[in-house]
Amino acid sequence: MDKFSYLSNADVSSIDELYALYKSNPDSVDHSWRRFFEGYEFAQASFGDTPVIPEQVEKEFRVINLINGFRARGHLFTRTNPVRERRKYSPTLDLENFGLDDSDLDTVFQAGTEIGIGPATLREIVDHLKATYCESVGAEFRHIRSPQEIAWLQQRMESSRNCRVF
Repeated sequence: MDKFSYLSNADVSSIDELYALYKSNPDSVDHSWRRFFEGYEFAQASFGDTPVIPEQVEKEFRVINLINGFRARGHLFTRTNPVRERRKYSPTLDLENFGLDDSDLDTVFQAGTEIGIGPATLREIVDHLKATYCESVGAEFRHIRSPQEIAWLQQRMESSRNCRVF
């Protein structure tokens, strides 16, 4: 059970009433509620209403989403038919669909460790993902229910760029 579950089960209007009482006279509420509201006001004063996430952190998560996009949908963009082009699937795995753009290509992202290449530029990450998931061998495996099997497949494919090692 979550240690804060009592808060999500509480009557919000009652807490609002207690907070109004606290604001008018802090001594009018129980000591524990007084400490709770002091912490709340401290957080408000220190951090404001909306958390500010640094842009680089947001972009790291976008790169993780890109990686997962290739893992889940890369097989749709393989080059398996030498005679004709594949049919077009949408959305594509283009950077723009993940909140990234060409200006990010030379930025180093820690998310490269997710695919086993360590911190790498977005360009290196995308090249690695295309070589692993979008060449002449595709792999559709994200439907597997075992997280261990998925992790094993990802590690094997991403460590070798999905090329057979003899």
